[in-house]
Amino acid sequence: MDFNFTAEQEMLRDSVARYFGDHYAFAQRQGAIRSEEGWRPGFWRGLADDVGVLGAPFSEALGGLGGGAVENMIVMEEIGKALVIEPYLDTVVIGGGLLRRCGTARASELIGGIIAGEVRLAFAHLEPSSRFDLAGVTTSAVQDGSTWRISGLKDAVRGAPFATHVLVNARVRGAIGDRAGVAAFLVATGATGLSSREYPTVDGSRAADLKFEGVSAELLGPAGQGLDALEAA
Repeated sequence: MDFNFTAEQEMLRDSVARYFGDHYAFAQRQGAIRSEEGWRPGFWRGLADDVGVLGAPFSEALGGLGGGAVENMIVMEEIGKALVIEPYLDTVVIGGGLLRRCGTARASELIGGIIAGEVRLAFAHLEPSSRFDLAGVTTSAVQDGSTWRISGLKDAVRGAPFATHVLVNARVRGAIGDRAGVAAFLVATGATGLSSREYPTVDGSRAADLKFEGVSAELLGPAGQGLDALEAA
């Protein structure tokens, strides 16, 4: 088995490392952490427009670079070296990974927004009593005509203060721990009924506790069949 990078993967690593070296000095990072916004929107836009790295793991049919997990690994290694706080993990790796597995037209549209630097995602999973069980969900989703309404609490949502949308795993039926009753939903961060308590994290990024009170949401896959995609992402 050959563990060497391909020529394209080497080019990706070199271009990302060079871009971080030119645009992400430690002083710039610290300045972003101390700023009101807490991150650098212009830098994020550069990741899309200047190096195209936000499309690294997505297929060319979706407008990406045609990569996958290895390309994500390459980018994440460089992010670790530069201590980048911008939400690549939350948006591209986790959010993009889930959307790729949804396979719907809406999911493809959102991936296009990620690649363009316009969509930023946060993954709302943890709850006060859920620990690390993806099926340990008490946050509920009920259908209301053509839409869904989500109610519940999500803790420690990484990157939520930077996000345009939140991916929420919520229960459509069954009791806590029931795998067949969990689905993935999309919520706009400015949605009515969504409140946020934001705070800094130990690595200099930011997170938030989110409260959903009948918040309008989009279902991203078959109701009650979202856990496999969530686990894979």
